[in-house]
Parts: sequence; C-alpha cells; structure tokens
Amino acid sequence: MTVADTPGTVKTGPPAKRPAEGAAPTGAAPADRAPTGAAPAGRRDRHRTELAEYLRARRARISPEDVGLPPGLRRRTPGLRREEVAQLAGVGVTWYTWLEQGRRINASAQVLTAVARVLLLDATEREHLFRLAGVAVRPPADPEPVLDPSTQVILDALVPLPAAVSNSRYDVLAWNSTYEALFAASRVRTHDGWFNSLWCTVTSPDCCNPFLNRGEQLPQMVAVLRGAYGRHVGEPRWERFVRSLQDASAEFRELWARQEVSSRRTTLKVFRHPRVGVLRLNATYLTIPGVPEAYVAVYTPDAPEDRARVEQLAVLPPGGWAAPCGHTRTGPAG
Repeated sequence: MTVADTPGTVKTGPPAKRPAEGAAPTGAAPADRAPTGAAPAGRRDRHRTELAEYLRARRARISPEDVGLPPGLRRRTPGLRREEVAQLAGVGVTWYTWLEQGRRINASAQVLTAVARVLLLDATEREHLFRLAGVAVRPPADPEPVLDPSTQVILDALVPLPAAVSNSRYDVLAWNSTYEALFAASRVRTHDGWFNSLWCTVTSPDCCNPFLNRGEQLPQMVAVLRGAYGRHVGEPRWERFVRSLQDASAEFRELWARQEVSSRRTTLKVFRHPRVGVLRLNATYLTIPGVPEAYVAVYTPDAPEDRARVEQLAVLPPGGWAAPCGHTRTGPAG
C-alpha cells in the first residue's frame, strides 16, 4: 500500500539496494562530468554542501502532522524522516539520502518541485533550493499577484507624481489618485477582470487615446510583452490575453508578428489630458521584491511646465471626464 492509497501511511519496504559504483540512483543523472559553462569544481562542491545542509534544516522543521502523517511513537530527531520525504515526493530513498549527503547527483526541476512541495517551501525558499541544485528557476505558472498593503501607502505618498503597480502582462494592480486623474481610462476590463494598460492603448480610438506618441510607445510595449511571454508560453491566461489583443486589433497582430523582444527602460511618454493639456513624463520602472514580475511605474515631469500640469492633475476632483470627442472616461486603468 502506498502513501497515495492511504493518507498517513508510509511504505518502508525492504532496504534500498545501493546502486553500483559510479551509477546514479533512481531519479538521478550522472553528475561526474560538468556541463559546458558550469561553475568550477570547488564551487560546485560548495553548492552541494549548502544544498545538503539546507534540505536537512528544512526537513527538520516539518512535523509529520504538517504533511498528514501520524506522529509516531519514537522519533529521536525533530522533523520528517528521510524515507518519509522520499515517499511523499515519489523519489527513491537512496537517491534522496544521497542528495542530503551532498553526493554528485543531479536532480530535475520536476523532482525538486516535488521535494519542495513535501518540505512546504514558499516561493523564495523554492527558488533558493533550485539555485543550490543548479537548476534553472522557472516562476510558478501564472502566479496570482499579492501586494502588501504598504504598497498602496507608498503609491499614495508619491502624489503628486502619478504612480501605479503593474505585472508583466500590463495588468494594473494598484495606483494613486494622480495616476487615476492622468488616465481616467475606461472601466472596461479584460476578460480576466483586470484593468490593463496595453489593452487600453491598443483599443482606445485615436481621438481620445491618452498617448500622443502612441506610434513610438506601442511597438515598445508589444516588444516588452513578447519578452515576458517567453516565460509563460502555453499558460492559459497569457494565451487568452494575446488572442484577445489579436482579435481586437490588426495593428497589434502586425506588431506581434514581428517577433521583436525588449525590456522595460526609462522612456519619455507624451500624454494629452482634456483638463490640463499635454504632459511630457518620464516613466521609470522599479521592481517589487517578493512579487514575481511586478513593477512600480513612476511618472516624473520632463520640464517645469510639465510639473505644473502634474500638480493640477493632483487636485482634480475624483471621477471621470468627457473627452472633446464626446467619449466618456470614468475610472482608472490606463
């Protein structure tokens, strides 16, 4: 009977047979030959030592009850036993023992993910495990953004400067009052329920699109999206979003087909606002530790006259406004 068959039961079975000399145990690949471009041997040895110590420390902090196992009558040391971690992760006991001993074995991302799940590692701890094992770190598929309440406090403290937090898909997660006054963009959300600055830029008619230099900015925005998309190919939310933009805009389809890739960088953006006029603002992007692929965009005036207009934005009453073309803008999202 296996762990999956009966929760709380661990099959110990006969003692694992030691693999032949020089052969990798089950679940591992030979590791004596370093891959091209790998770290020097001494550094690899240090990584293995750190990995072994890290796994032992993480295992010691997990009680059997934490993973649905009975506590047992006699435990000489705190935490789970090695065989329990191996069984719950679906790997060989000998292989996991060698991993904790810092032996020269390799682990796949799939196996490390299973071990991380058993050891209840959070995102930061999981990333640390992967780095020690020398495995490329891939972010969890389409993680839900979680912002600390202090993030909004920071955004509000930046007033009169417009500022907002977005993710790599251009979903706008939080903003301050000046940002809302600057864009006062449509309340129309994407199909996933987010305000989205790229969606608004692509779908807003020219007569009231907030960008005056849209011809310069849109190709750059699409190239940045393409770069981020490479980390999320096949993820349902990303695929739906790209398809929705392709369906909504022939211009986006043409830009997407170029296969151009870029990263975010400080750039001059020129906006028009029906109340305060034209604003030339430099967009600067700051990352947020602990929030994967999220960033703060802060818009700083390019010249004294732009600062004066930003200060006018900051004192506008909340709510929407009517563009000269007659289209009504009623909320934040641009």
